[in-house]
Amino acid sequence: MSTVLVVAPHPDDETLGCGGTMLRHVELGDTVHWLIVTHVLEEFGFASDRIERREDEIDRVADRYGIERPINLEFPTTRLDTQPMSTLVNAIGRVFQEVEPELIYVPYRNDIHTDHAIVFDAVASCTKWFRYPSVRRVLAYETLSETEFALDPDVSGFQPNVFVEIAEFVQEKIEIMQIYESEVGAHPFPRSESAIRARATLRGSASGFEAAEAFMLLKEMVG
Repeated sequence: MSTVLVVAPHPDDETLGCGGTMLRHVELGDTVHWLIVTHVLEEFGFASDRIERREDEIDRVADRYGIERPINLEFPTTRLDTQPMSTLVNAIGRVFQEVEPELIYVPYRNDIHTDHAIVFDAVASCTKWFRYPSVRRVLAYETLSETEFALDPDVSGFQPNVFVEIAEFVQEKIEIMQIYESEVGAHPFPRSESAIRARATLRGSASGFEAAEAFMLLKEMVG
């Protein structure tokens, strides 16, 4: 059994990127932790009822994954570029020291959302073996509506080399995603049920499975 840490810049990234894989980890008996980096805050214009609704969504999603206590750093959403990188690294580093994860899931570095890039960089600073020796493997996940919209012509894009079979978990992944009511729309909206199913089918066809989630292996230490 392994200790797994899924790092999500925002609630819903974890489900879009690796919800099926999280469910598979739980079924296998692994310990899964969920680190949320940002939160909607009243001082940045979010209504109190919106904040309460988001907190309820997080609780319900955590319950579906069997996660007892999601970790929320509550940095301001869409404003991570205003935070000193050292502050982010220290906050994430404290979680790593507490949880001692062996396997880390992080957002893809070149997603269109700047919060994703900043979270990736902060997490990367917390994977040095001599500071965080528990970390043995780091995988980057793709996020519908963020990864596929990146436009940098100098970046080759998300090139997965690890595929996890999730056929028995696709329906539950979709049901969990639907808890985030404001984040889901009808096709052709990229965070639609049809888009989630289509991506799982596409990644499955690339790997010989009925349905899969795809990742980029960034680091692996075997010994």
